[in-house]
Parts: sequence; C-alpha cells; structure tokens
Amino acid sequence: MAFELPPLPYAYDALQPYMSAETLEYHHDKHHKAYVDKLNDLIKGTEFEGKDLETVVKESFGKNAGIFNNAAQDFNHIQFWPWMKKDGGGKKVPGAILAMIDRDLGGFDKFRKDFIDAGMTQFGSGWCWLTLKDGKLEVTKTPNGENPLVHGGWPLLGCDVWEHSYYIDYRNARPKYLEAWFDNLINWEHVEQMYAQAPSK
Repeated sequence: MAFELPPLPYAYDALQPYMSAETLEYHHDKHHKAYVDKLNDLIKGTEFEGKDLETVVKESFGKNAGIFNNAAQDFNHIQFWPWMKKDGGGKKVPGAILAMIDRDLGGFDKFRKDFIDAGMTQFGSGWCWLTLKDGKLEVTKTPNGENPLVHGGWPLLGCDVWEHSYYIDYRNARPKYLEAWFDNLINWEHVEQMYAQAPSK
C-alpha cells in the first residue's frame, strides 16, 4: 500500500504573517509531495515494502540512504503540519508537558532559548527537536532528515530548518523564523498528543 501525502490541516493562508501561503504551497505541495512520491518509487520490491512508515524509518537508517531520507522526511512533515496552528505558540503549554519542561529543561524560558539555539546552530539543513528519551525531555538537533526515532527517542515537537521552510518569508534570517515559529505557531495540543502516543514514557 502506497504512502500518501496528507492534506494540510488548515488553509494555505492560515499561518500568515508568520508563514506565508506561498511557503506552504511550495513546502507541502512540492517538497513533501516529492518525498512521498520518491519513497513510493524507491520502496518497490524492497524489504521495506508493506511496512509502516515508522518501521521503515528505523530499519532503513544506516542501510539504505535513499529510502531513509525520504521516509524520515515524510514522517517529519506529517507531524510538522499539525505542530503548527493559527494563534499558536507562547506559553499555552499543557500542564503535564510544562511540568516536564520545568523538571528536565530548567523552565519554559530556558527551553525556548535552547530550542531556538538548537535550530540556529544546526549547520545546513536539519531539524531541532523537543525529544522524549528514557522518560526525560531533551532539546536535540539532527542533520537533514534524521529524527529522534533513530537515536532512541520520540519527537514531541520539531521545527524544520531546511531553507525551503523559511527562505521565502525570512530570506537567510533563520533566527527570526525560529523566534516567530516558537512564539506564534506551535500547536501545543499536538505536542500533548505526541506525548500520549510515545511508545514508552
């Protein structure tokens, strides 16, 4: 059964002015679609055909770069769209998540700084993450399409710092994009849902 591109959970213009309709049209309709199409093409006749996406990501890591890159980016983007919403961001964090941030990351303000710093200091393309690993929260970053799944963790929140995620709106000002994204777009309810879906807590 082929993997499919999920629709955006909001209108193309829903995240303006922090993320433009043009960015979402290119990012979702072109970039994410390309990952899905390429994955479906590459996976035919391989040991990964017929497996669920999370399994493909984990099992192809270090074994098949083409399949891994496209599967991981498909997984990342399937979560990236609902990790954003209109009028999101800020300190509207569910109590259980905030308590863990306080316990493991030194409080909300330190977490915000460390998350943005992780995105700023990821050299080249990649992602910054709020990761659940061994029952604790960590702020991590990964190159290209890598994600916490292949490093023993589970992603609760991730921000795409590939240039196609922000260049139309922010040009080369990645810090401004990260600040605007964190403060205005994060859908904390989806973070809570990802925590509920974590395979082990």
